[in-house]
This record gives sequence, C-alpha cells and structure tokens, in this order.
Amino acid sequence: MSLTGLIPGRNRGKHDPDTVIRKLRDENAKLLNRQAAADDFFAILFDDVTTTNAALKNEKEHRQQAEQGLVEAWERIAQLESEKQQLLDELAPHRAAEANANAIDVPPAERDTSAMEDQATAPIDVRSLREAADLGLLGPVVRVSDSGASADPAATQPIPRITAA
Repeated sequence: MSLTGLIPGRNRGKHDPDTVIRKLRDENAKLLNRQAAADDFFAILFDDVTTTNAALKNEKEHRQQAEQGLVEAWERIAQLESEKQQLLDELAPHRAAEANANAIDVPPAERDTSAMEDQATAPIDVRSLREAADLGLLGPVVRVSDSGASADPAATQPIPRITAA
C-alpha cells in the first residue's frame, strides 16, 4: 500500500497502483493457467500423432506382407494348376486303357412284343387337310347344333371347296 492511499478523503479508484497490480497478477495467473492447459493439450495431440503414425507404419508393413503372401499364393496356385494338368495328361491314356479293358459288351436288345399291350400300332397317317381332301379321305362335314337340326349326313350338304386363284 502506498502513502497516498492513507490520506483521508482520497478515493481509491480503479487506477490505484495496488488495484492495477492485483489485476495484472490475476490476469498473469489466468494466462499461465491457459498456457499450461495449451501445453497439456498439445502434448496430448503430439502423443496422438506419434501413436497414429506408428500404427500407420505398422499397418503398411502388415499390408505389404499380406500382399507379398497373396502374390506367392497365386504363384503357387498357378504352379499347382500346371502340375495338375500335366498329371491329367499323363493319366488319360491309362484311363482309356482301363476303360477298354473293363468294357461291358452287351448284345443289341430286341423288345419282346408278344404281349397284347406291346403290339405295334399302325403308322399314323399325317397329312394336311387339303391333301386328305384331294385323296378323298375326308367325309362330309356335319353341322351339329342344339336347334334340333338334323345331324344325318345324308341330309347335309358338303361345304363347297374354295380354290386359290
């Protein structure tokens, strides 16, 4: 405290040196706390970056190893496919010889048609209607209706044939 602060009737204002010093010390303490918090925050960030970079490097190494293993596996598969085809080519004549040696010969069979249900039927005559009409194989066309009209073929008139012009 200064001597001027002891004089009666004098107001201690906001510019009083003691007040200013106290405010500056409070502000300095706040700034030091902020600085310490920022240092802690950046230390944590730096640690995170270090950890992340190490994990990324580790992942890249594992990926490279996995890709190399995949390339080796594909090469091995191609080699085994080649060996398999070579072995199948060597085996083919042996299989053919075994099949010929163990072939089953069966004489040609004939169906027994002595039973009534197995009797052969006559061939079915398949002709167009025009061919059948030209050969006279078609009978008269009969109109059958519910009106009571006659269904007697003698009472009907054949349908006249239309010739193409």
